[in-house]
Amino acid sequence: MFTARRKISKDKGAEPTEFEETVAQSFFDLENTNNELKSDLKDLYINSAVQVDVSGNRKAVVIHVPYRLRKGFRKIHVRLVRELEKKFSGKDVIMIATRRIVRPPKKGAAVQRPRSRTLTAVHDAMLEDVVYPAEIVGKRIKYRLDGSKIIKIFLDPKERNNTEYKLETFSGVYRKLSGKDVVFEYPTTDA
Repeated sequence: MFTARRKISKDKGAEPTEFEETVAQSFFDLENTNNELKSDLKDLYINSAVQVDVSGNRKAVVIHVPYRLRKGFRKIHVRLVRELEKKFSGKDVIMIATRRIVRPPKKGAAVQRPRSRTLTAVHDAMLEDVVYPAEIVGKRIKYRLDGSKIIKIFLDPKERNNTEYKLETFSGVYRKLSGKDVVFEYPTTDA
């Protein structure tokens, strides 16, 4: 188990949980056994992993990866998720880059925060990560009479075969991470 420790790096030297160690171990096993992923996984590691209850008896594994390694993970995303879903049978695997939200500056402060660190920007980027490899082609916000709102996200129909069975998982994970209700759909084309 000690060799899998290099596949997880927690902030401030915190100890990984038992579940995070099993995810790190599966990354280590994939690096050693899978020849097509070996060279790509060599320098990649994760920050944390959480198991989320989606609906009913379905569960999802949410893996947080360092922001600066997200491009490396995106290159092998489809193959890596397929292999990890085999290891965690019956659970959907979602990878999200770790981003930081910075609070707005106090009045009179000379320091400006970057736009990419605002709550809205981080939640939008998180939404992009949750649905990857599908792309978001449209977004609608529906306000109800009671004041609540539902966000409708339209996904690229080209990825329908790969992501249609995960739509419920996407909305459950995004609700858990951001607290926003989201409905995923594919746009209807009039022919």
